[in-house]
Amino acid sequence: MARTREFDFDATVAAAMEAFRRNGYEGTSIRDLTKATGLGSGSIYAAFGSKEGLYLAALDLYRQRYAAPLIDMLRSGNDAREVIREVFVGAVDEIARDGKRLACLIVGATVERARDDLRVAERLRSTTRSLESALFDVLAEGQLRGQIAADRSATDLATFLVTSLQGLRVMGGINADRATLMRSAEVALSCLD
Repeated sequence: MARTREFDFDATVAAAMEAFRRNGYEGTSIRDLTKATGLGSGSIYAAFGSKEGLYLAALDLYRQRYAAPLIDMLRSGNDAREVIREVFVGAVDEIARDGKRLACLIVGATVERARDDLRVAERLRSTTRSLESALFDVLAEGQLRGQIAADRSATDLATFLVTSLQGLRVMGGINADRATLMRSAEVALSCLD
């Protein structure tokens, strides 16, 4: 008879996600994961199959907690320029107040795992496509309403803005000074003029 799970699945994945954000995939050992989650290695393997299985679950949770609300925010605004600015200011504020210097799991996974792991790469592509799609919708509508300059492709603008957001996250790991990051964000936002 199979044993039932005797742990909080979501809390376990959340704890692992934070460990991966702190140390990356390679820098996080099974021992680190047992310490972070409170589970034994056998329980981790039974529930997730491998360290990579737990990492994939952490990527899924990260998307649910961080990317999905961002996409929802973009889809809820009426003023395109205002909602895009709010997204950038929110990202800068999050980076600046992160005293632990936790990496964006999407950026970390891109640098560390996407080239060699197709399952990671597909999750990252899916997340990026969703964010670009939400930005495209806001930009195209903003262009129709005259809120955003229409001399550039909404597709190109969406791709550029996602690149800029991720660039802020990378640079925030080096220098999380809010004023510096906001100056870069303002340059990115100037593409809307």
